Amino acid sequence: MHLSEIAKRTPEAPAVIMADGSAVTTFAELDRRSLQVARLLHGHGVGTRDRIAILMPNRPEYFEIAWGAQRLGTYWVPVNWHLTADEVGYIVADSGAQVLFASPETAEIAAAIVANSPAVRAAYVVGPERPGLASYARAIAAQSATPLDNETEGMTFFYSSGTTGRPKGIRRSHDFPSFGTGLALDHLMGLVFGFNSDAVYLCPAPLYHAAPIGWAMGTHRNGGAVVLMPRFDATECLRAIERHRVTHAQFVPTHFVRMLKLTQAERDAFELSSLKMVIHAAAPCPADVKRQMIDWLGPKLLEYYAGSEGNGITIISSEEWLEHPGSVGRALGSVVHIVGEDGEELPVGDDGFIYFEGGAFEYHNDPVKTANAVNDRGWSTLGDIGHLDAEGYLYLADRRTDLIISGGVNIYPAEIEEALIMHPAVADVAVIGMPDLEMGQSVLAIVQLAAGDGAGAAAVSDATDRAALAAELLAHCRSRLASFKCPRSVEFVSEIPRLPTGKLLRRRLREERQQAG
Repeated sequence: MHLSEIAKRTPEAPAVIMADGSAVTTFAELDRRSLQVARLLHGHGVGTRDRIAILMPNRPEYFEIAWGAQRLGTYWVPVNWHLTADEVGYIVADSGAQVLFASPETAEIAAAIVANSPAVRAAYVVGPERPGLASYARAIAAQSATPLDNETEGMTFFYSSGTTGRPKGIRRSHDFPSFGTGLALDHLMGLVFGFNSDAVYLCPAPLYHAAPIGWAMGTHRNGGAVVLMPRFDATECLRAIERHRVTHAQFVPTHFVRMLKLTQAERDAFELSSLKMVIHAAAPCPADVKRQMIDWLGPKLLEYYAGSEGNGITIISSEEWLEHPGSVGRALGSVVHIVGEDGEELPVGDDGFIYFEGGAFEYHNDPVKTANAVNDRGWSTLGDIGHLDAEGYLYLADRRTDLIISGGVNIYPAEIEEALIMHPAVADVAVIGMPDLEMGQSVLAIVQLAAGDGAGAAAVSDATDRAALAAELLAHCRSRLASFKCPRSVEFVSEIPRLPTGKLLRRRLREERQQAG
């Protein structure tokens, strides 16, 4: 679990491989540079429990900085580099970050933040320096690679995506043990998910998100290599698996859908037998999508349900899922409870708020939100809704904030999206509730059409075509769901807004349509 010990055992083994083969970082290089980053931060007075921020896309230097901050015992903040300057500035200020790391893609925003943030003591850019941003390469080259005394395990300090207002900092409970102790996820990956020095882990998602950075660094802890994609592309993903003999990969359901939308010939062009485990999480996976992935890759899918708050986790294998389709598994190391609006625990089969026993965390500078996430029994919730079956398997329904209440009946958008997503004309879909004078809310399906072969936007260029396809999609939905759940209308758009993590920006869709009247 100690990076330096792994580097001594296998100094020339690859720790980070860019998926296109453009760069490789060995464990010896990663260890040395992380020690230099720790020295650099220490020189700025940064120590245990202090904060630094990383604002850059997927690139090898991300891991050098993350490991340097980790072994110094800091709270380090991965920032979504797609955010606006105002949003990034808010996170940097709210977190109290003292040092900021940027890249050429984010240099302009970083320089503006530094100019207006007195609390930021220093800022560095990977690439050409510019006013306010010193050269990262020059700065660490001037540092010793000798370990500091009393190295301490740091902790990520994530911010929510901001889809329900200002982002909130998520500070997990952490006792700052000696560096090399490892985090809970690092041990879980070795014991449950089979990660070891032979593991080759494909990371196709942004490192500012909890799962990609956590699992990538957990791979390092277990001596394995990380294959890093700058961004997800379905074909390039399959190419990377074949090229680097990937053993473990982690996806979100949107990635699955995009891979399944490739033609059979495109999928068959790649040899994927090296895969031992395909991990997925972050959002409910439509049953048809998951079944097709299992049919394609075999019973290698392992799903988990958890949150950045780290308050609990459920896990389910492919074999279990085939017996309990739609479930996200049973709790590991904790207990799940389903709680109603009145705070009382609900019986098997009833939907309610999902709570885990234990799992302390807090929302930074928001004691009200923190208090609302914990009940009087000490159980904590992420605000998700679901139910348990008689064997303790958990089934997700939706987020409370996404719930549609029409005519007094609860309707879950995820269920409708699952019914529509694999229709051949659909590339992506989002379902939202719109104000309705009679019903309170009505269900609107917003559809991004698949391209080519008459299913794309050109095929619905006039009102007649749009009406015909909308009717077809509604009929398709009614063939799978009760009529009261089905959309009352369909809207076609060129693109469904999502974060690079695959998270749907449902709030933006609602606001745009409400503003339009």
